[in-house]
Amino acid sequence: MRVLIFGGTTEGRRLARALSAMGHQVWVSVATPLGAEELAGLEDVSVLVGRRSGGEMDALLSRGFHRCVDATHPYAVQATREIGAACARAGVPLRRLLRPEGGEEGLRVDSPEEAARLLAGREGNILLATGAKELPAFAALEPARLFPRVLPSEESVAACRRAGIPSRNIIALYGPFTQRLNEALMEQYHIRFLVTKDGGEGGFREKAAAALAAGVELVVIRRPRDRGEGLEDILAWFQADKEEAEWK
Repeated sequence: MRVLIFGGTTEGRRLARALSAMGHQVWVSVATPLGAEELAGLEDVSVLVGRRSGGEMDALLSRGFHRCVDATHPYAVQATREIGAACARAGVPLRRLLRPEGGEEGLRVDSPEEAARLLAGREGNILLATGAKELPAFAALEPARLFPRVLPSEESVAACRRAGIPSRNIIALYGPFTQRLNEALMEQYHIRFLVTKDGGEGGFREKAAAALAAGVELVVIRRPRDRGEGLEDILAWFQADKEEAEWK
């Protein structure tokens, strides 16, 4: 079976590895070269790099794929919407692979803009673990207070520079991070607030535990409303067909 995965998450990589081991022909579409690096070494898995428009997704799905799995980040709302529309147009069965939420720790807000408004009247350094794309939401805050932790890519670092972030404040690292490393960064940069998304197993628990241990106030941007299945459920979808074929 030819399977297309829109990846970018740890679960997506695990799914690609498992489906390849089951004998499926697997392609994984990732947005950036960093995403492709994470898939390096997976045998019999083809990697496609680049952000795709709806039309480009249509062209990709027309290449004879039997199934598609959306394994993009829980906050990738636009990508999920476009993948769903493209699969509907192409008549390709689609499932959403969605990691569980991490918990209820921290002060919950609905958007990066709301987080910025909350912190505008409070003093102290802010560790931004929300991604480079969210930096414009914090433009009203003093750049010297902001310590964005972003991917070590030219695109992410350039976004920090456009936002006026001092070079010494840019933390360009590839996660997920352990609790100890999170605590060390908070101590190093005298962090008072940590703003993050609920990435679940993508490192959220480690960030929440580190904030609690370090006495740092945790501000969490709520997840968009979405429905999906866990990795085991997606694998069962493929396994059922395999067992049916063997029975026949």
